[in-house]
Amino acid sequence: LQITVLGTPAEEQGGGKIDLIKAGAFDGLDVVFMAHPSQENAAYLPDVAEHDVAVKYYGKASHAAAYPWEGVNALDAAVLAYNNLSVLRQQMKPTWRVHGVIKNGGVKPNIIPSYTELEFYLRAPSMKDLSVLTEKVENCFKSAALATGCKVEIKGGENDYYNVLPNKSLQKVYKENGKKLGIEFISEDCILNGLSGSTDFGNVTFVVPGLHPYFYIGSDALNHTEQYTEAAGSQNAQFYALRTAKALAMTALDVIFKPSLLEEVREDFRQVKLKEEGQINPV
Repeated sequence: LQITVLGTPAEEQGGGKIDLIKAGAFDGLDVVFMAHPSQENAAYLPDVAEHDVAVKYYGKASHAAAYPWEGVNALDAAVLAYNNLSVLRQQMKPTWRVHGVIKNGGVKPNIIPSYTELEFYLRAPSMKDLSVLTEKVENCFKSAALATGCKVEIKGGENDYYNVLPNKSLQKVYKENGKKLGIEFISEDCILNGLSGSTDFGNVTFVVPGLHPYFYIGSDALNHTEQYTEAAGSQNAQFYALRTAKALAMTALDVIFKPSLLEEVREDFRQVKLKEEGQINPV
């Protein structure tokens, strides 16, 4: 019997867990647990697949007042790309997400911008859907270059994040243990009708059965805000974090001392992966 506590940095940039998968850090493990702070308690939320993309437009600088016709406006390309995506939203599935920023929009108002850069995140419930969405979005970027006469460079992120695979056996036991500690979980309807973010833990759940619950920290502030940062560092939040850790530890003990449960977990893992076959090739 071996219990591994594994630090997994760089989730937000690059997907550290994916590098760890490739390095064999998850080889030989039976189950993996991780918890994420949120506004509610849930044994599972539908974390979606994500593809990051950086787009660079190259035009030609010129004086914007004296001879603008000599320029090739890279900012026009960036604006058109942004607007193309806004038009695309009407034909996007409700579960798809596309959001991004213009990181570089030019230098000075009197100079036709010769270079612009955008960064976008694309999200969908499955890798199959994500590939469809990615093609549509890249066409929006390419058409903006064609319309303005710019050259375009489209570069995807080093690692795509897979959707988190659910494991009903682990979720059931975790909820039972959590309730013993006073955790109140949201309803199944809320889970089915809700969306969450994306995480490189999704890639892990394609190679090892995983549990990725969310937990309330005593604040209604929303994630990735200054208010949530303050709430997460408060003394009040420590109670909720420790309570979640206890529920995970109790679940781990159940897996260790109940061989039949581990087999159920493995069977769930096999069945869910079977449904995903044909959509992606696991790392």
